[in-house]
Amino acid sequence: MNLRKYANFSILSIMDAKPQQPVIWIGSSLRDLRKLPGAVRREIGHALHMEEVGERSHKAKMLKGFSGVIEIVSDYATNTYRAVYAIKIDDNIYVLHVFQKKSKRGIATTKHDMDTIKRRLKKAKQTAKENRT
Repeated sequence: MNLRKYANFSILSIMDAKPQQPVIWIGSSLRDLRKLPGAVRREIGHALHMEEVGERSHKAKMLKGFSGVIEIVSDYATNTYRAVYAIKIDDNIYVLHVFQKKSKRGIATTKHDMDTIKRRLKKAKQTAKENRT
C-alpha cells in the first residue's frame, strides 16, 4: 500500500481546513442538550460541528421571524427536539435554546420557547458587545 499518497492527502487537508467558529452556550442550553437522548445529542452535535467549519447540515434551517437564527430539528422515537443558534452576531456560534417540541398544534414552536429564544438572543448580543470592548 502506498502510504505516502495518504500522508500527503492528510497534510493538504489540514492546510486547507477552515478555522472553526467557537460555540458559546447561552443560559441552560448545554445542560438541556445533555438531558436529551444520545442519538439526538449526536445529531445536534454533528450539525453544530458542520456550522463550526462553515457548512450547513440538512437538518438546519432558518428560524422564521429572526435574522441569522437557525434551528436544528431532530426526530427521535416519535418526539421532536430542537436546538436554536445564532450565527450573525460575530464570529461565534451562540446556542440559544435546546428543547423538546411540545406544541399541541402542528409544527409551531410554543410562545414560551419563542420568548426564551428572544431573551437569550438579546443576551448573546450583549455578550458579543462586551467581548468587543
